This record gives sequence, C-alpha cells and structure tokens, in this order.
Amino acid sequence: MHPSWTLVKSFAALLLLCNCAAALALDEATIEQLLKREIIGPRSAMEEVQTFTENRVPPMPEITSLEQWQREAERIRQRVLDEIVYRGQAAKWRDAETKVQWLDTIEGGPGYRIRKLRYEALPGLWIPALLYEPTELNGKVSVVLNVNGHDGNGKAAAYKQIRCINQAKRGMLSLNVEWLGMGQLRGTDYAHYRMNQLDLCGTSGLAPYYLSMKRGIDVLLSHEHADPQRVAVAGLSGGGWQTIFISSLDTRVTLSNPVAGYSSFRTRARHLKDLGDSEQTPNDLATIADYTHLTALLAPRAALLTYNSMDNCCFESGYALPPLMEAAQPVYELFERPDRLRSHVNHDPGTHNFDRENREALYRMIRDHFYEGSEQFVASEIACEDEVKTKEQLDVPLPENNASFHSLALDLLKTSPPRSPLPDNPFAFKGWQKSQRRKLSELVRYHDYECSAVEHAAGEHDGVRVGHWRLRIGDSWTVPAVELSPPDAKSTAILVSDRGRSATAATAAKLLAGGQRVLAVDPFYFGESKIAEKDFLFALLVAAVGERPLGIQASQLAAISRWLHKRDGTVPILHSDGPRSSTFAIVATALEPVSIGDFHWQGLAPLSDIISQNRAVNEMPEMFCFGLLEHFDLPELSNLIAPRGMRFKD
Repeated sequence: MHPSWTLVKSFAALLLLCNCAAALALDEATIEQLLKREIIGPRSAMEEVQTFTENRVPPMPEITSLEQWQREAERIRQRVLDEIVYRGQAAKWRDAETKVQWLDTIEGGPGYRIRKLRYEALPGLWIPALLYEPTELNGKVSVVLNVNGHDGNGKAAAYKQIRCINQAKRGMLSLNVEWLGMGQLRGTDYAHYRMNQLDLCGTSGLAPYYLSMKRGIDVLLSHEHADPQRVAVAGLSGGGWQTIFISSLDTRVTLSNPVAGYSSFRTRARHLKDLGDSEQTPNDLATIADYTHLTALLAPRAALLTYNSMDNCCFESGYALPPLMEAAQPVYELFERPDRLRSHVNHDPGTHNFDRENREALYRMIRDHFYEGSEQFVASEIACEDEVKTKEQLDVPLPENNASFHSLALDLLKTSPPRSPLPDNPFAFKGWQKSQRRKLSELVRYHDYECSAVEHAAGEHDGVRVGHWRLRIGDSWTVPAVELSPPDAKSTAILVSDRGRSATAATAAKLLAGGQRVLAVDPFYFGESKIAEKDFLFALLVAAVGERPLGIQASQLAAISRWLHKRDGTVPILHSDGPRSSTFAIVATALEPVSIGDFHWQGLAPLSDIISQNRAVNEMPEMFCFGLLEHFDLPELSNLIAPRGMRFKD
C-alpha cells in the first residue's frame, strides 16, 4: 500500500475520533441553548387549539318543521342527561330519594318569613338553602329557584337576598340555594376544579351540580302551595350557567332567566374570558350539543336572556347574545310563541351584575308570563335593603362529614370494581394486551396520526448535526422538535419533559456522549407548545368537544416515533421527565408496541395519587382523562409495555 494512502487513512481515523470527542465535549449549557431556539413561535399552539375546538362544535341542525324539532329536542335532552350528566355512579344518584330536613324559621320582613333547610343533592352531600315564604298563602303560587354564581358570599350575597325578598313580597315561594364551592360550601374539597376527580374515576363530576338544582326544584314543588305550571329559575354568572343548564334539561321549569352566564362554545374559543370552569365545560357535551342547542331547548317556555354591555367578567352582550338568539328564535317561531323569548341588555352599570335594573327585567318577565301582565303585579323593585341579613343569620347547620368532590372521589376509588386481571395462561397474554390497548385507545381518544416533517433550520455544532424541525401531526398540530445527531449514531432517543424540551439538556448530553441521536420534542401543552393564555381552560374545552389532552399528547408522540422508525430503520427509545410527561409517554408506549422501544422515566406516579393528593384539573389537566383510573393505573399500563423494558431514570 502506498505510504500516502496509509497517511490518509490515519488522518480519517483521527478525524473520526476528534468528532466523537467533540460530541463528548458538547456541554449541557450549549445543548440547552440549542434546544431553546424558537421554532413555531408563541402563538402557534393557541391558534391551533382554537381552530381544533371551534371546528368540532356542532352547529344547530336545519329544522323545517315543529315535529322534526320536537324529535330532535327530545333526542338531545335525553342524550345529554344519559351520556353527560348521569355517567357512571351518577346513574345511581339520579334515582335516590330527595331527602329534606327543615330547620329553624327566622323572621324575614313585612309579609314573609325565612325557613332554613338542607336537602341531599346525592347521598351524603347536603345543600343548605333558605325558603322565603309569604306569611299568607292561598291556593297555588309561583315558585322560583334562585341560584348564585362565583360569589364567596354565596346565598348571603345582598343582591341575591333582595331578589328573593322581592319575590316573596309578591306572594311567590322563593328558594335561595347555596352553590358548591361558595358561601357555606366554600373550601378546598368543593373547589370547582376538583370535580374532575370524579371524572377520572369514571363518574360525571357534573352530576352533583345538576342534582343540586334538580333537588331544589323537587323541594319547591313539594310545597302544598306550589304551582307546577309556574316554575322559574334565575341566577347571575355561574348562576346563569346553572339556569340555562337546568332549564334546558328539566322541562318542569317554565320560565328561565340566565344572567351573564354562558355563551356558545364557538364563541368561547375566540373570546377567552368566556372560557368556563369545569362544570360549564363538561367532558363530551359538545359532541351532542352546544349552548345554542340548549337555548333552543327552552322553547316554547318563557325565557329572558340577560347580558351586560360592558361586562368586566365574561359574556359581553355584543358577542355572546346574538348567536344564542339566532339559534332559538326560529324554534320559538315554529311553536308560534316568539313572544316568550326575550333578551335584555343592561347598560347601567353594564358591568357584571344582577342589580336593580336587571332584577326589574326579571320581575316584568314574571308579571307578563305568570300573571298575564296584571297591573296589580308591580314590576318596580320594592325597597328592602334594611331587611338584608348577615351571613351568620342565614347560616344553615350542615352535617360534620358532609360529602364533597374529594370525598366522593375517594369513595369511588375504594369501591371501584377490580380492573381486568392478567390471564393465567401466558399464551393468552398477547390477546389480553390487544383488548386492553383497544380499551385504553378508546378512553384517551387516541389518533393514529401521520407525521410529516419540515426542517426549519439545520447546522452543525462541534461535530454534532443540529436540526430544528416542525413536525406536522395529522392536520391539526405542529410539534416543535430539536434533533442532535452525533457521527455514526446507531440509535435514537425521544425526550419529553414537563418543563419543556430545553429542560432535557442533561439527559441529551449523556445520550450524545454515548453516541445516541436525540430528538427533544414539545408535545401539546408543554414548552413551546404551551398555550399562551387560559391554557388549562382550553384543555377542558378539548375534552368538551370529545377529545382528550392526554390522548392528543400520546398520539403525537406515537406519530413521531413511527416517523423516526420509518426514516432511520431503528426503534426509538422514549425518555420522560416529570409526572405529566411520563403519564402521556407511558400511554404512548403502551399504544405503540412497534415503533417505541424501551421506556425510561423520571417522576412517574400512580394515577390514584391524583385523588389521594387531592389534585385539581388546573394543575395537571391532561391527567384527569375521563374514566382512565376506573380501568388503568401503573400496573396495567406497565403490562401493556411488556416485553419491552421500562426503567426509572436516575
């Protein structure tokens, strides 16, 4: 061999060693800077989730006849009750007896008294309430369920007391009920974002809200003087949401006045201050109906939609009201009762309120529809500010161990049926895995997405090839990714972290030093894919339109792994860091047995810890996947990964 050729070979070998050394020398700080480089920008994730949710909200059906609408209305109403409200254990709560305990009666003011009571919304969960009862009652009289919103004063809120007093002074039975999470039911365990603990266990977290209202109507109609033909519901904000929800689904309600309480899901996707709490955005509601449908379901009963022109909270009249009226008006016309649908816009003060001007609009509505417009029914407010009571005066004794969202979830966890056992026969194990993967796929709403990759930028740093990728997942999502490739890499690792891809620098450095290629990605909700505003509320909206954030994340990871597997001919290993990333990573690994190899994790915790540690959906929204804990926890998910390896990453 010619001496010069030997020299060339020696130089090439030396160069390869230098490149390997360069890879080894690529320090963690440098890697972190490479991982931080912007790829999709701060608004991309927001724009994609807005489009994703908005496009999945069902439009109002085209209705050509009254009979057609009546069939459609009954179908919607029944499906929402059966499939949304009364899911899981809630189906048993539905048929429980309405238990009522009447307590003290206190003096109200001229013409009425206040009777304290509590009633069971569901077994063990008592709701404190006040019945404003006229002192002289003859025959059948109108009844009103008064619900309140996100006001810490609860049933003691002055504007609510004044409304109830005015109703009683007009000879009506007025029930002032406490709302979960407010007033006497304030506290961590009643916080609205903890209702999703029930969802995780496979039971509707919405059910306690609905049953609280339903039982309230039961209480009113059990009164010997109650007129079942004149049943009204009214409330502000969260009380407005309660009003539309109970009124649309419980046809015993004959007059409804939601005040600044809701808008269409389509509206919410674009007007972020309308994005509602867990109960307003329940799992899968928008697979059946939008709030436009619920508004139309009020027909032909009396409805007054009240909104505020400069609402400083939510649901401004200018954008929230028109889609609702447009949906409901044609239906009222089919019934030939367009007069029963009204709207009212408050300009003074125009902010978030159920103050005098809005209350008087309600009194007029009651006069016109319950009292045939009688001039004897005074629609102007009766002054009663000096009759408003203190919170202490209105407190209703409650059982010491009154149930809460958290206690109900703990009970569900204790009493849930055993999960699918492993087969004794090892030959049946693969069949068990197949059936369980199918069940898991259904629960997380898994998608077999295609991944198409566009390299946003490319270069080399100290011998390591650096690629910044925009990974298009299906037709909805763009996942940013950074690929670091040492020379002659023989394997690939996918890295995810609760803190975003830049936080994977230490792991990436170790893997690069070992000669592995790494792809650090930010799936839905994390790192550069974090939604810029109202992030967890968008997660609720994603679940409301029938998808699951956990399923989106797992589907994205699986699609990326299939792309790498096809491109490189090797099966990537998955590395996760943090409880949330590790959860969607183990789900992805369980559901993608071909293109994901071993799973290395840090921070993975049992799903049951979410309940035992009393976590809330605003802390880790994808973890509250409806029904997941009813069927799967770490042992079941781990068994779906076998025979691949799964180990803790120290």
